[in-house]
Amino acid sequence: MKFGQVPVGDAGGAILAHSLQVTGEGPKPRKIAKGTELGPQDLKDLLADGVASVTVARLEPGDIHENDAALALAQALVPDPEGQRIRITGAGAGRVNLYATSCGVVKLDRARIEAVNAVDPMITIATVPSFHRVDADGMIATIKIIAYAVDGEALERAGQGAGGSIRVTAPIYPSATLIETITTPEEPSVKGRNAMAGRLDRMGMALSERVIVPHRQDELAQAVAEAPGEVIFILTGSATSDPLDVAPEAVRQAGGTVTRFGMPVDPGNLLFIGQIGEKPVIGLPGCARSPALNGADWVLERVICGIEVTGADIAGMGVGGLLKEIPTRPQPRAAKA
Repeated sequence: MKFGQVPVGDAGGAILAHSLQVTGEGPKPRKIAKGTELGPQDLKDLLADGVASVTVARLEPGDIHENDAALALAQALVPDPEGQRIRITGAGAGRVNLYATSCGVVKLDRARIEAVNAVDPMITIATVPSFHRVDADGMIATIKIIAYAVDGEALERAGQGAGGSIRVTAPIYPSATLIETITTPEEPSVKGRNAMAGRLDRMGMALSERVIVPHRQDELAQAVAEAPGEVIFILTGSATSDPLDVAPEAVRQAGGTVTRFGMPVDPGNLLFIGQIGEKPVIGLPGCARSPALNGADWVLERVICGIEVTGADIAGMGVGGLLKEIPTRPQPRAAKA
């Protein structure tokens, strides 16, 4: 691609690099927008206004126009829009956006996306983070061709092997049960249930009838065994502070397993995860009573989308796992002066 200033008389068919106002033949000035392919009337108006030269881009053999390039790269990244649950927009100003067609979790192949961005600085794709929760019609990526055109061979290299490197994984469970334990005779506040209902509703899931049991292993084990939901959440009235505490032991007593207790995310440290039969079980930290982001969100969003969460996965959440401080905590993390 050639880029630079040329006399207006030689600019026909070139792409205007910077917007210009011209008097034109109408009652009001008009704007020739950047990116416009200059035609005879544009040149006439520019010359009539005394403009001697303009900055333009002119495609050479083998170059691909920015809009065509952005769309071609989007289609290379998303060869199966229905299967990947992604909608590709039209191209404009060298940009194409990708939107989720369902709620869920975004899965990325970071290495392949970085390979796209490494081919040519003019060819770019920016995405949300991997495992980002997304709503239907939420933007998940934008493809931008920075120059007015790119070399066709570079574009082809960028698209090679990129197919399927971004996709939305939708929830696979329609319902869940939240089991709440209490340490006093009083019924707990609905705050925790409401916060969990909100989390699940945005993922298309419903909570079964409320289940409240005393904070004792036998009663909790029975509730776990009888829970009707396809995912089981446990929110205890007393914090789970050890792998052998009431809630993890109740899961084991009910015939389930506990695969991980504790996570390097704050707030959210006191989470555990396990399984009973085909049902995932997540022991929630107390911060799950708030709708604010916490470590449990990162785990439950993946679980309800059918993505395996291993102990190693949770261990890897520590980098970036220091989330917003909760001011009402009895032991704020900030040092006192």
